[in-house]
Amino acid sequence: MSHKRIPKRRAAMAAGGVLALGAAAVLLPNANASQDGGSSGDTASPRTLKAADAPDLASQLAGLLGDAFAGSYYDAGEQRLVVNVVPGGDDQVVVRAKKAGADVREVDNSMGELRNGARTLKSEATIPGTAWAIDPRTNKILVTADRTVTGTAWDRLESTVDGLGSGMATIRKSAGTFKTFVSGGDAIFGGGARCSLGFNVTAGDGSPAFLTAGHCGVADDQWSDAQGGQPIATVDQAVFPGEGDFALVRYDDPATEAPSEVDLGDQTVPISRAAEAAVGQQVFRMGSTTGLADGQVLGLDATVNYPEGTVTGLIQTDVCAEPGDSGGSLFTQDGLAIGLTSGGSGDCAVGGETFFQPVTTALEAVGATLGGDSGGQAGAGEAGAGDRTGGEPAGGGDAVGGEDEAGGGHGAGEDAGAEDEDAGAGAGDGDDGTGAGGGYGSGLTG
Repeated sequence: MSHKRIPKRRAAMAAGGVLALGAAAVLLPNANASQDGGSSGDTASPRTLKAADAPDLASQLAGLLGDAFAGSYYDAGEQRLVVNVVPGGDDQVVVRAKKAGADVREVDNSMGELRNGARTLKSEATIPGTAWAIDPRTNKILVTADRTVTGTAWDRLESTVDGLGSGMATIRKSAGTFKTFVSGGDAIFGGGARCSLGFNVTAGDGSPAFLTAGHCGVADDQWSDAQGGQPIATVDQAVFPGEGDFALVRYDDPATEAPSEVDLGDQTVPISRAAEAAVGQQVFRMGSTTGLADGQVLGLDATVNYPEGTVTGLIQTDVCAEPGDSGGSLFTQDGLAIGLTSGGSGDCAVGGETFFQPVTTALEAVGATLGGDSGGQAGAGEAGAGDRTGGEPAGGGDAVGGEDEAGGGHGAGEDAGAEDEDAGAGAGDGDDGTGAGGGYGSGLTG
């Protein structure tokens, strides 16, 4: 056979139990509707925003508001982007932000102050079993400690948080233990490890490959689609620990079919492009151990201190995951690739905190694009977004202070004097956030 495929994991759906079925009930009808090309929701009022568009608008407004910007999040119930600002900014800029569709609210802590707090935590409280993220909904740093953080380690963490000042951070305890979700079993296999395939991609030289977790990539060089089977793919690049948790694995057969989709067992969800996550956004993950589950993004730019070392730049959500889900896909109901499962605590019986590697960052680092899209993925989630904070929206959308609408993105139509260098920076929620979920979902169908 000239084409090697990762087989469908129909049994994973059963392993996901009631939670997987509940997620499927939400996801599948919407996935089918989006494939039918329905556009009835395209005439929404200016203050109504699709979740997929929130990161693009947030990054544009971060550049527009400058130092007044203090993070943002997506309010799914109201379908709008909430943007935090500190008092004393340009009132006209705030008015233009509101015209763009954002719900603007005043907060006490600036992004600079919150990021400085996160840097203090990194320098003084990098303790295995801890994690932190800037939470734009509370305008504080959310610090989490797992059950291994006790005694002098807990005292050190608590003292560091207290030293940040009142109203800057909160601490919560996790019942589980932070760990990477690698295990032995089925899905993709390397030596004695089992992981999940995240998304098929096209490497820089045009050859087929896939993304998975970096801690899987450093566990073994060669991976198979069956336990004890012949290797079908070889690790090309892997990062873990450090600035991410991702690996590019090339298929050994250059004729491998590698469609850009997530396999749900009985059907697939086409993946159109990579996108940034937004705090408050609903996301889904598919796992070779636990099947399909859903939840919300809780934080961006997360730092998590695993026993193996510190990993930065992750996403935090409340989606559950278990061993074997490492490397799997985090995505949206309308087919946007968001993340790769890294690790966390808990399981799909009790829940917990989990962390994801952003897909956009991984693609940019390894020089790959999703599926067969030779046109690229706008590496930092720029597709459909306005390229400048002073000009026409590139790719259409609602202009800040303007009236042009052509579809997907959000540009800042009035001149803010500089290019938006924050495009693709997600919701701009700080230096340290925390991520979630797990999952399998290669979309390689037989």
